[in-house]
Amino acid sequence: MKFHLPYILLLASQVHGYVAPLNTQQSVSSTFLSAGAVQLTRFDRLKQKYKGVSNVIDDVSDLPFSYDDFEEAVQATEYSFNRNDIVKGTIVQYDSQGAIVDIGAKASAFLPPGEMSLIAVQGQTVESLLDLESEHSLMIISEEDENGQLLVSIKRIEYAKAWENVLAMQTNDDVFDAQVIAVNRGGAICLVEGLRAFLPGSHLTGQLPTEDLVGQTLKLKFLEVSTENNKIVVSNRRAVVEQQMKDLSRGDVIQGVVKALKPYGAFVEVGGMSGLLHISQISYDRIDDLEKVISPGMVVKCMIIDHDKVNGRIALSTKTLEYEPGVMLQDPQKVFERADDTAKEYHARMEAERRAREEQNKDIVISLVDDLDDDDEDGDDSDPLKEVSDSLDSILQS
Repeated sequence: MKFHLPYILLLASQVHGYVAPLNTQQSVSSTFLSAGAVQLTRFDRLKQKYKGVSNVIDDVSDLPFSYDDFEEAVQATEYSFNRNDIVKGTIVQYDSQGAIVDIGAKASAFLPPGEMSLIAVQGQTVESLLDLESEHSLMIISEEDENGQLLVSIKRIEYAKAWENVLAMQTNDDVFDAQVIAVNRGGAICLVEGLRAFLPGSHLTGQLPTEDLVGQTLKLKFLEVSTENNKIVVSNRRAVVEQQMKDLSRGDVIQGVVKALKPYGAFVEVGGMSGLLHISQISYDRIDDLEKVISPGMVVKCMIIDHDKVNGRIALSTKTLEYEPGVMLQDPQKVFERADDTAKEYHARMEAERRAREEQNKDIVISLVDDLDDDDEDGDDSDPLKEVSDSLDSILQS
């Protein structure tokens, strides 16, 4: 099949979208060159036609922020979030299983109910613990999941802060209040700064570790604090004794209960403290059988004659309350009834004896001074140690 040249040129023009003149050889060559050029797609042609107005900034020297500054700022920005990092977050939504928190990551973080507070209260809802749009410090406690979400915790931060407070309180040896939340065979469990502390039954004052103790607030002091073992042991007795010891002095008359008898005396409990009433301090008369004078459970009045405030121990006496020597063996109740009056008489007598001793000592000092003055008037100003000094010199020289 034969085709004429004009027909070929016509086909070429239809294929490439270009109509070329057919009257010269040069036009034919141009048509075929155009056929080899790269042609634009329909999208590119529309893009060129409707791309809009271009804003060309000729001078950027007056702008406060350059492209280089922007690139440096992007490089300096840290977007990574690692486990145990402390971040700020805002509660943006409640969830049936917790709360959604915006921490600035590529995906919102999740705060589980068990990580919302150190002190968990049964029946407490998420809405009562956290307000929407409220900001909190949170600790990241997981890696990103497949959706880029992190788990965060408020409880972990409160836990670390609580231990800091407990260690500071232990260092200062503070007396503090704590609530009993449970009891067991060995004692009770208290909440100290939100942490569980063990209160041994032997360190309770005036009561036993029964269910009646739950909900009560007690004064406590630390016995042991161990961060390595997460162990806190407290004492109610230490706190009570320390408070009472501040108000007690030698010579005070107190009331107590006899708890035990020993061959050397009786132990009397006074407001949680244990005082020793030695057998020699019960009466001016000799005691052959202690059980005939006092017995366990007996309420007695005693005078404090000594105390150890550090260890909470006191020494007691009923002998000083006897209005007549030996009456404690005959009628102890009469002694207790007149204890306050007898104590005043005792203190007055002790004060008189103290003044008498002071006067006696003053007379001794005055007589010594007079003797020294008499020696000076006699002109004897020799050094009494001179002879000793001469002897030492002679020994050393030899």
